[in-house]
Amino acid sequence: MYNTIIFPTKEVDLTNYYYFAKGFSDEELTKIHSDIVPIPFQQAGVGENNAENDGIRSSSIKWIPKVNKWGWLYDKLQNMVTEANNSLWNFDLYTILDDIQYTEYYATKKGHYGWHQDIGSGWLSKRKVSITVQLSEPNEYEGGDLEYWRGGDGCETAPKDKGLVFIFPSYMMHRVTPVTKGIRRSFVLWVGGEHYR
Repeated sequence: MYNTIIFPTKEVDLTNYYYFAKGFSDEELTKIHSDIVPIPFQQAGVGENNAENDGIRSSSIKWIPKVNKWGWLYDKLQNMVTEANNSLWNFDLYTILDDIQYTEYYATKKGHYGWHQDIGSGWLSKRKVSITVQLSEPNEYEGGDLEYWRGGDGCETAPKDKGLVFIFPSYMMHRVTPVTKGIRRSFVLWVGGEHYR
């Protein structure tokens, strides 16, 4: 009888998340707020074509470019993703795919983002790890919870602490519940490469 050969593999945790409770200092967040002011807002969209759809998503966004001025921010996030990936998933990562997306969710516009994954067809298929950074104090808004679905383990809510960095696999379902008071500010980024491996 032929014995199946089992190749040795590293144990990983493919539905878990990783976070830094105080990933950014108040001084760093103040610098981000100040430096982002000149970048114009645009309406957020969904999918590969970034089509507007208020039923799925309602928010305003800015794109933070990969230029020297923002290099420190990209480097800091890359280091955090490396730690998270080495600790949990061991994905083959080699590039930051998109510019950082700064987002504001307004209670006056029922700001939200329904259940979704950060992956899809085309260039979206290259995303492997998603990063969300909380920029608002918890008392600046109500609602606006980042919820993360872990399948059989159920739904979990990310902490709302200002400066918190929440990192998870891009294929995991997640959402931002409707903001009912105030404004929720955050930014997101995706890291990846070729297909999952």
